[in-house]
Amino acid sequence: MVMNVLRQNRWVALLIGALFVSLSLISLLGMQTKTTEGEEQQQDMPKFVTAAPATDPDPDRFVKEASTKQDREPVNILSSIVFQEWNKPGSKSHAFSSAKGIGLAENGYWNSQQALKTADEKKKPSKSQTADGKPAKQKGTHVVKSQTESLSPPTTLFFTRTNTLTQDQKDKATWTYDLSAEELLLLQKIVMAEAEGEPYEGKVAVANVVLNRLRSANFPDTITDVIYQKHQFSPVANGRLKRVKPNKETIKSVNAALHGQKEVKDDTYFFLSLKLAQDLTVHHSRTFVKKIGNHSFYK
Repeated sequence: MVMNVLRQNRWVALLIGALFVSLSLISLLGMQTKTTEGEEQQQDMPKFVTAAPATDPDPDRFVKEASTKQDREPVNILSSIVFQEWNKPGSKSHAFSSAKGIGLAENGYWNSQQALKTADEKKKPSKSQTADGKPAKQKGTHVVKSQTESLSPPTTLFFTRTNTLTQDQKDKATWTYDLSAEELLLLQKIVMAEAEGEPYEGKVAVANVVLNRLRSANFPDTITDVIYQKHQFSPVANGRLKRVKPNKETIKSVNAALHGQKEVKDDTYFFLSLKLAQDLTVHHSRTFVKKIGNHSFYK
């Protein structure tokens, strides 16, 4: 009978169908709402629950663990020492640590041998230092100069026709010259008068010029005559030679030249200051050899 009623009233059947669909949708929406609320409640719950710490029977356990960890990882401790030296800005090599130890990374490759070599070189004193870090004594010309400065002035000079000899080369000498105390003082005074403001090497070079002239056949045969030769040394003409008193450095420089130290060659016979000289004939007519301080030397 119900079916007959539905057949006769189709609108009633459509209304009942819509009612069922609506109830189904309401049920689904209610289930989703409950699920969402459940998730929100679950998110609001704390993730961790802190419990009261239990009493540790071994209070030094953490110290022991830290010590054991430190023993297991020596690389990390050592790396903190060397990283500051090797990881500088602009450096091509960078220090790093790994299971192999500490090393240098050059272009991305491990180079432990280079790292160890670099560390050893940093510990070793440089050539200019001794083991205790003090400056090392330099060998070479400075040692020779200090030896000649510590010697007493010789009483006899030794020459060949072309060279001034040292005291150790006297067996090669072709002639000798006896140096008196008066001529030694005169030589010291001419060096002082000509090169008082010049460096030590310049003072030695002036003494070399006087001795070269003494040896040469083109100049007088005594130191006195060489120094007092006319128009040769300006301090003789202006009287400065008589007024000066040789200082310690001048005496040492003359002493060094008498023992054979040479700052200019044996064929050097002239010198002048281009700033002070009024006559530049030597500069234009002679061959330039060397400049020391304000003096230019010629042969």
